[in-house]
Amino acid sequence: MLVTLDFETYFDTKVSLSKLTTMDYVRHEKFKVWGVGIKIDDGPTEWFGEDEAEVAISEIDWRQATVICHNTPFDGYILTRYYRVTPAYYIDTAAMSRGLFPGQSARLKDCAIRCFPDDETMRKGDELIDAKGIYDLDPETEQALGGYCIQDVDLTWALYQQMIDQMPQSEMDIIDLTCRMFCEPKLTVDLDSLIAFRDDQIAASEKAINDAGIDRKILSSNQQFAEYIKTDLGLVPPTKRSPTTGKNIPALGKNDKAFTQMQRMYPEHEPIWAARKAVKSRINETRAQRFIDAAHDDGTISVPLRYYAAHTGRFGGTEKINMQNMPRNSPLRKALYAPKGQLVFVADLSNIEARMLAWLADEDDLLEQFRNGDDIYSNLATKIYGRPINKTDDPTERFVGKTAVLGLGYGMGAAKFQSTLEAGAMGPPMKFTTEEAFDVVNTYRSTYSGVQLLWSKLELKLANTINPSYDEHWHGLRFHRGKIHLPNGMALHYNNLRYEGGQLTYDSRATESTWGGRITENVVQALSRIIVTDSMLRIQQDASLDAQVVLTVHDEIVLISQANNPDATMGKLIAHMCQPPSWAKDIPLDAEGGYDFSYSK
Repeated sequence: MLVTLDFETYFDTKVSLSKLTTMDYVRHEKFKVWGVGIKIDDGPTEWFGEDEAEVAISEIDWRQATVICHNTPFDGYILTRYYRVTPAYYIDTAAMSRGLFPGQSARLKDCAIRCFPDDETMRKGDELIDAKGIYDLDPETEQALGGYCIQDVDLTWALYQQMIDQMPQSEMDIIDLTCRMFCEPKLTVDLDSLIAFRDDQIAASEKAINDAGIDRKILSSNQQFAEYIKTDLGLVPPTKRSPTTGKNIPALGKNDKAFTQMQRMYPEHEPIWAARKAVKSRINETRAQRFIDAAHDDGTISVPLRYYAAHTGRFGGTEKINMQNMPRNSPLRKALYAPKGQLVFVADLSNIEARMLAWLADEDDLLEQFRNGDDIYSNLATKIYGRPINKTDDPTERFVGKTAVLGLGYGMGAAKFQSTLEAGAMGPPMKFTTEEAFDVVNTYRSTYSGVQLLWSKLELKLANTINPSYDEHWHGLRFHRGKIHLPNGMALHYNNLRYEGGQLTYDSRATESTWGGRITENVVQALSRIIVTDSMLRIQQDASLDAQVVLTVHDEIVLISQANNPDATMGKLIAHMCQPPSWAKDIPLDAEGGYDFSYSK
């Protein structure tokens, strides 16, 4: 049974999804369901007002129901957390739109225009605006709202009908799993540790400011802090050109290289630099508070992931708690626990992008190194330095090899490689001369010449798709009409692909340009993402594991399962993740992980 529905809920200038997270909004004291529009299969849509909604929902056998919504994490959250019912399967037409039309708006209004451009009857209304701030609806307003809701439900159903044949079943299952992570949370939260972490961050910030002996207002203001540097420290504050006004402004941000260099040159002022950082960067304190606020009364926490946040299919964070960005050993990670009697199992694919790049580039020697379990970072570093390098004795040299393997595969040049090392973007900051950086880049490209050929090959194949008759299959990919079709049925979209000024250009939310290295990065990330999501589905569907996938972070899969015989569970998890796909049977995959009561890896 298909149930398409849309809740209409009270909102005002302060109580709305633009101001609050979904969790805070639904738990707000003013939260109220004005009504719900429901369509069963392809029958007529009915509106059920405030007094009828609960009964209408209770009469549906949700164990047999597939729910369809536009932005299902919202409507599904109301179903599960407010009405305490759980459907058998979740479908989200907004997520489907992001997958089929990456880079384009997934709002219901825009989806309707895109999918039904010539049908003016398929348009979203604006009656909702008239209900803003009215807690108890009068009959006339409710009637208008009911009509508006019915139109939204009918649009959602029509969009589903329009898109479902284009969506691979595996992607529909990933959408269901993503919605389930949010609407039916299984991870629990250690509030005490989060509160302690937050309070420690606040105390450390206050101490740094007090140690500096500078007024908080001066530290927080770019202009006043620049004047302080000039007048009190006798230094010349760094500046940069404003991209909006064109005028010189203080360059005192954490990513401003001149300011970073100033801090290194004058370590005697470290208390001042630390105080500035404490005032301007409260991210740990803020994130801890958001995790605290997101916890439910039953101790669980919803996992908000944005399906197809990038056009390569990668997930993104949402709801102001970006669970795609939790560094290892972070207190935020360690505060996430399995329910009693279960464990958190974590595994990640080792060097998946480097392996995928080597497979696409037909770098047989590198693939063999992966098969043999070699330390590929040390192997490349050995060529860079001209002497044997190993992880134990030469950590610095190996790190250069690691940065080269991870950073140079997509066309990064010497200048960018040099600045990447200096900025510490992948590890500890390192000083490299321009000549040294060139040597590393040249060594990488000569060692893996197939990678450089791959950049040119993919750029040429994509450029050829400007010709509508061009249609080529290669390495599980299909190049046709401005798209690179992926082996799982999805595609990388390069809308209105053309040459402008000798460069490949396409339309996304804005005009974008692309080239061989960037195309290679897109393809590698998209294919690597398929490896991860296919593994997630195999794990989720393996009855012998009795597991629930509760989170994915880049190339990492997190699940909870019973605490008995954890080594066997871990072995099955690794086996699922190392299973090569049918379209790349010879790619050598590897994974590693562990288990604990909390997400501690």
